[in-house]
Amino acid sequence: MLTLSLLRHAKSSWADPELDDHERPLAKRGAKAVPAVAKFIRQEKLRPSIVLCSDAMRTRATLALLLAEMGPPTPRVIYDDALYLASPDAIRTELRRVEDSDLHVLVVGHNPGLHALALELVGEGDRKMLAMLAQEFPTGALAVLSFDVASWKDLKSASGHLEHFTTPRRLES
Repeated sequence: MLTLSLLRHAKSSWADPELDDHERPLAKRGAKAVPAVAKFIRQEKLRPSIVLCSDAMRTRATLALLLAEMGPPTPRVIYDDALYLASPDAIRTELRRVEDSDLHVLVVGHNPGLHALALELVGEGDRKMLAMLAQEFPTGALAVLSFDVASWKDLKSASGHLEHFTTPRRLES
């Protein structure tokens, strides 16, 4: 059984319109949302063994805050420029490179690729969660899917079970 968590970066700042998209930092509201997501991960025992993270400033900042809130042990982290605004196929390519001994992978990335990948991989789950996932994948959202396979190379479309789907707004209410 493999578990894949998909986390969209927290809300980013548009305070400096001249700043390159890759270098945009988190907004204050985004930074405030991350502790609730970390608490959820701790409570649900969703600690990954490895993290694949886009190398954009906002994804790196989201992950840094998340790891600080989660506490030890710290998973292995790979910052990957191939995950910056990646398509679902590009994310799957990176997942295929993960060792099968890493049973839980967290991907920290961007839309629309992250949302499209979640929709592509999910096959079953709670109807309410599935409907929420189908509607949107907002900043700070976390989707957790489980797969009844032994290798990351064997992920197939519609084969995942949606275990969790939550957003900072839901966690704060």
